[in-house]
Amino acid sequence: MSQPPAPSPAKPPRAVATPCVMVCTVDGASGLCLGCFRTLPEIATWSRMSEEERAKIMGELEGRRGLIDPVLLGG
Repeated sequence: MSQPPAPSPAKPPRAVATPCVMVCTVDGASGLCLGCFRTLPEIATWSRMSEEERAKIMGELEGRRGLIDPVLLGG
């Protein structure tokens, strides 16, 4: 009697692209993180978002920089 084939080894989860730079300080006025320019809800749900949702937000991040007082960004 033959044995069923051994299950293939599980693939490790794919890394999720993130703009995080480990500067986790939120600007109260804009509600954006001073390091990555995401909102707290975006940060909290990032790993559960679809790649399309993350890509959309990633495309908006540089424009969000202008919403933060330059003094808070060292400028």
